[in-house]
Amino acid sequence: MKKTHLLCALMLLISAVVVSGCMSLDKDADSLSYTSNEKAVSGYDSATEDSVRQVSSGGAGTVSVDRKTITTVDMTLEVDEVPAAIEQISASARAFGGYVSGSSVYSHTYDSGTWKDGYITVRVPEAEHPLFLEEVGKLGEVTSRSVSGQDVTEEYIDVTARLENLKKQEQRLHEVLNMSRTVEEVLSVEKEIERVRGEIDSLTGRLNYLNDRVEYSTISIRLTESDRVVYSWGLGDALSESVRGFISMINALIILAGYMLPIIILLALFGGLFVALRRMARR
Repeated sequence: MKKTHLLCALMLLISAVVVSGCMSLDKDADSLSYTSNEKAVSGYDSATEDSVRQVSSGGAGTVSVDRKTITTVDMTLEVDEVPAAIEQISASARAFGGYVSGSSVYSHTYDSGTWKDGYITVRVPEAEHPLFLEEVGKLGEVTSRSVSGQDVTEEYIDVTARLENLKKQEQRLHEVLNMSRTVEEVLSVEKEIERVRGEIDSLTGRLNYLNDRVEYSTISIRLTESDRVVYSWGLGDALSESVRGFISMINALIILAGYMLPIIILLALFGGLFVALRRMARR
């Protein structure tokens, strides 16, 4: 009987040791799994932070943007014949891949002589404008030329970033619209989509304008003819000057008379009063 009790107690003791050992293994496994997950998350976070630092510090992750500059050229050209020169400049602009945005010709007359002045504005690709200016300079004598550049890189980056954000916002709004259930929700989301679409169209137009101004240089040319000075004997000018001088003198006399008239009237009144008093004193 005692042997039976001892055997049962021994079996219970062995069972307790086995169960405690299994529980300890489970805890170790859970601890190991938790530690490995924590290390993985920590590694992912550190990798993410490294990539963010790389982008912020201008590393390989940064997006490089070329400088955006608007080039404007103003020049004055003296030629033999203005209309012919404008035709040649127009042809050269088209040959260099550009176009004419405006032109005009004015005629002037002096006595029996006439001459013409003209203006023309062309748009030429930025990379081709130095060669185009060299070609235009062969048509006559360049009396003046100025080149200016306007850096619009900051505005270009700002408009591009705002446009991308608005497009993402529009996409999210369409997703919200698909999940809307009531009429009020649909109308509210559609109104917001319309507002965002208007801003997108406005920024798209501005971006297209900047691209066009950057890609094509604006060249404004004033043209004059070399024989525009006309000589004469000067008799007509002398006669005109004498007539104008005579008219100016008459105008001056009329103005002077207007200023003097009140004074003359006062002097006449005082003189008449003085004579009347003198006559009364004699009587």
